[in-house]
Amino acid sequence: MSWSLCSTHSHGVSSSIALTYGFRHRRSSFRICATSDGLDPKDEPESPLPSSSSSPSALGKDLKKVVNKTAATFAPRASTASKNPALPGTTLYKVFEVQGYASMLLGGVLSFNLLFPSNEPDLWRLMGMWSIWMFTIPSLRARDCPIKEKEALNYLFLIIPLLNVAIPFFWKSFALVWSADTVTFFAMYAWKLGWLESTE
Repeated sequence: MSWSLCSTHSHGVSSSIALTYGFRHRRSSFRICATSDGLDPKDEPESPLPSSSSSPSALGKDLKKVVNKTAATFAPRASTASKNPALPGTTLYKVFEVQGYASMLLGGVLSFNLLFPSNEPDLWRLMGMWSIWMFTIPSLRARDCPIKEKEALNYLFLIIPLLNVAIPFFWKSFALVWSADTVTFFAMYAWKLGWLESTE
């Protein structure tokens, strides 16, 4: 049986003691380590893990990127690469704005069968049902609007077709579809533009 003891020092900061013993052909060893602060390196506190609370915000950012990219790909946009001339305060900006809300109002008149009345489903009522998606959103997106408003319009460009296709499976009504689109439109604006947030 044999024993061996060794000690190492590194600039007086840490030290280790190795104690080795052997018996016949079996040999075992263990090491004792000490640091200047009295803690074993394995016992040092680990850095806290990233909080999982950031995952919802990350998911929201990813969703926003997908929506903006999809809307930018399929939604109507300027045909030239030059700067958008429909700046706030210009006549073109006001024309697009009036056109957007006027088409929404006209679509409601058509979908409620008040203009060109018919007892059967026809093209006029169908256009009224889709007026917000076909005319209102593209007209408002054509302006140089704030980022929050553009995000709201991008979401609406993707959500409204889903509503217009899904609602007729449960209730076949042009007026109901237009009403649902209108409620969704203003609800999205209220969310993105913070209309319901209290101001001090």
